[in-house]
Amino acid sequence: MSITGTGTIDRPVTRDPKKQDPTMNPSFTETPAPVNSRATESRQNRNLEMQLIPEALARAHMHERLQEAESERRAHRLAAARRMQRRAERASLRARRALAMAVMQ
Repeated sequence: MSITGTGTIDRPVTRDPKKQDPTMNPSFTETPAPVNSRATESRQNRNLEMQLIPEALARAHMHERLQEAESERRAHRLAAARRMQRRAERASLRARRALAMAVMQ
């Protein structure tokens, strides 16, 4: 007795005839097995979830990239603000010196 069908997650193929699911091999029974709507729905949901995994991964990847870009923008703005602050402090010191020189003369 050979197994002609392929297994599924719910019903894996086995070589032991006692453990074989009669619905997996049509030679065992001529009457179709009753369809369990809950199992079918579960299998369809699992298939749908499996098909949506790449989309979910892409969405997570994009979210991560957007966060990185926002973090980088904040870092650039902070660096620019610090440069402008140092420039303003130097200008303030030059103005004080110029004022002090003008008062001393």
